[in-house]
Amino acid sequence: MVPSPRTIEYRGGSGPFGGEVRARVDPGLGNEAYRLTVGADGAEIVGGDEAGIFWGRQTLRQLLGPDAFRRAAIGGPPVVPYVTIEDAPRFGWRGFMLDVARHFMPKDGVLRYVDLLAAHKLNVLHLHLTDDQGWRVEIERYPRLTEVGSWRRRSQRGWGWPAQWDYRPHGGFYTKDDLREIVAYAAQRHITVVPEIDIPGHSQAAIAAYPELGNGDVIDVAALEVKTDWGVNPNVLNAEEPTLRFYEGVLEEVLEVFPSTFVHIGGDECLKDQWRRSPAAQARIDELGVEDEDGLQSWIIRHFTGWLAGRGRRLVGWDEILEGGLAEGATVASWKNYEAGIIAAEEGHDVVMCPRSAVYLDYRESEDPGEPVPSGKVTTLEDVYRFEVVPPRLAGTPHAERVLGAQANMWTEVAETPQRVDYQTFPRLVAFAEVVWSHEHDFESFQRRLHAAHYARLDAMGVDYRRPDGPRPWQSRPGIPGYSR
Repeated sequence: MVPSPRTIEYRGGSGPFGGEVRARVDPGLGNEAYRLTVGADGAEIVGGDEAGIFWGRQTLRQLLGPDAFRRAAIGGPPVVPYVTIEDAPRFGWRGFMLDVARHFMPKDGVLRYVDLLAAHKLNVLHLHLTDDQGWRVEIERYPRLTEVGSWRRRSQRGWGWPAQWDYRPHGGFYTKDDLREIVAYAAQRHITVVPEIDIPGHSQAAIAAYPELGNGDVIDVAALEVKTDWGVNPNVLNAEEPTLRFYEGVLEEVLEVFPSTFVHIGGDECLKDQWRRSPAAQARIDELGVEDEDGLQSWIIRHFTGWLAGRGRRLVGWDEILEGGLAEGATVASWKNYEAGIIAAEEGHDVVMCPRSAVYLDYRESEDPGEPVPSGKVTTLEDVYRFEVVPPRLAGTPHAERVLGAQANMWTEVAETPQRVDYQTFPRLVAFAEVVWSHEHDFESFQRRLHAAHYARLDAMGVDYRRPDGPRPWQSRPGIPGYSR
């Protein structure tokens, strides 16, 4: 089974599943833990809480065979082994980051991914809602964010220079009711949806909609459009009070929709060249008494850490929020490598591990020339499976408790359709799910279970995953340049 359970006892025999499922809560089992007993009279699931019961149901679903993952029953009653399984997760944060800013995924696709996460016992969906290439969340007080910021006139095809272009306009956004629906649908499956609103970098779509947010004393902000190519971008927010008030207004509406304790504010790849050249930014640095441009970014992050804390929420951001010092209570999502996560944990901050070397699912899976738009470094199924969430330097120390868990990140610059997202994500997300749920790992056993049962489950769910022997012809995109690290 995937993920593999902590303990399993085969009690002898098997037979057609009776269909009756009895469930109850026993808090003594612990959060998200469960005990599943299957016999001739059906199944009993005892959960440490309602989430535990739900995860027990997912394990029962696996026992019922691949057809249990179809939307309608086919065939006769499944034959199940009579077993007792006791299980509990290794980490409380078992996440998947879906980038819907670079390429928009319609609501039905997001709901489908919620179901896929639930089937793999993942409990956090991190939605990357804003970036230079698109703003995807309706904000009623600032309608131009979606009127202007939610679409771009063209898109870069792959990577490389000279750039290739797809001249079809691309866009879309979620209404607040769409997002409420996604949040509610996820909550029914014990999945928390964490929104990300990028501050202060990765903000060109917002500046294109409201030029006063940019550094108008050093660039022509009125000439900016929603970004059409990929890569790190110099056009960042200014640090003036009206811009802070603007984003407080954005976040007020975001908090109305998302009950998540954690709110992600990005904070990564904020190039500071405009601030260095901006008289207004330099005056702001002097006014605030911070040391330099890194200190200015730190001040912005601290501001929103406190603002969110005052509303019962917690700020989480990428590695770069450490630059210039980090406010108490902020959480670091460590993406460049392990080092930022280690430093943050040792300084007393909570950490979510998501290093690109192990769990960036947009990275190519092999050197096969048929891989669609190869990017990043080769990251195989085995590489993901051998990802160790707690770095050796933290293991066995009190700082290890600061590691809340991990998440796999799926960036979509070159994944322009849900089909392409499927290909990049699966089956590597299955390996990740086992890493963050299970306490013991055996890659050979994992591979056997994939081939014996789990590929058939993915087939039943309609997932266009990467096959073990490489891409199928329709999964390639010949002639579109990629890049490698």
